[in-house]
Amino acid sequence: MSTAATATATATAAPRAALRVGVRVPPCDRADRLVESVRRAEELGFDQVWFPDSQLLWRDVFTVLTAAALGTDRIGLGTAVTNLVTRHPAVVASAARSVAELAPGRFTLGLGVGNSSVGPIGLHPSTGAALREGIGVLRALLSGDEWDFGGARSRLRDPRPDVPIHMAASGPRNLRLAGETADGVILLSGASPKTLTGATARVREGAEAAGRDAESVPLTVSAFCAVTDDVEADARRLKPVCASIAQNGGAPFLALAGIELDVPARVEGVYPDLVHAEDWDAAVEICSQWVSDEAALRFAREFCLFGTAQEITERLGELHATGVTGVFLQHVGSYDPPTELIESVGSTVLPALRRGAVR
Repeated sequence: MSTAATATATATAAPRAALRVGVRVPPCDRADRLVESVRRAEELGFDQVWFPDSQLLWRDVFTVLTAAALGTDRIGLGTAVTNLVTRHPAVVASAARSVAELAPGRFTLGLGVGNSSVGPIGLHPSTGAALREGIGVLRALLSGDEWDFGGARSRLRDPRPDVPIHMAASGPRNLRLAGETADGVILLSGASPKTLTGATARVREGAEAAGRDAESVPLTVSAFCAVTDDVEADARRLKPVCASIAQNGGAPFLALAGIELDVPARVEGVYPDLVHAEDWDAAVEICSQWVSDEAALRFAREFCLFGTAQEITERLGELHATGVTGVFLQHVGSYDPPTELIESVGSTVLPALRRGAVR
């Protein structure tokens, strides 16, 4: 292509959408109190707030979403994620429709296999086949179509076909499934280019197999984040997360950063699990048996967004350049709102993004 032709093509190409920055808010308090955190995120310019769903750990996610929808005007709202095991697809469709009515164009239904919801009550996560069928049920009901429930043909009154369905995935089969069936994908492989390259490729394989435009599937990266001048000190708090990944078959994932861990299948003294430990400081000390300070630091630098505001802004730019369309940031902890994260990112990183540091 000639220089002139290249310049013309560049000039006429559609501009890439801005990176959407969201934050995870666990439903850890009364819904009316949590709305204060959501409003603050909206004021500071966050694009989205994502709420996890686990019935024994937190308040009901759709109750909190309802309060957030009524208490805000602009910010996007989503589940990250609910599941189709503890909640029947018909129940999820009705709940999603109800929230979407209160926040038109702002609600995203995020789905996953249900780990922290199903394990504590003796159930099993969704299989790929169950997720595929469940997404089919949701699409039909939200579109107003009938579905055959074992001989009973039923439909959802007052459907809401504009609810986007995003699927959270980390393993290759679910990544392909998400690319094939979902309106967007929540990538659970962290902010490392080493893992994102493979994860993105699997999503695109699934999209292409379904005859979809792979480049048009939104990709949202989930990552732990902390604005800090002392990454080494703050990284220690990530030890339970590292240990949980190793415990659940993520050794190859960690090995990409030179982290070699051997964590027993059961760790005593931590409830309910390593990622959602009620006593986080105790969990950090317990996990120090297997996760060194050096390993935690490597994890923070490779897979998380830990660093100064400038460093985090640069990392976000790198993610956006790979085709990622959004991120949702997590603080370390499950039973308090991410007040410090919202304030630090909202007052330093987001202004830098608005000035054009990430396009």
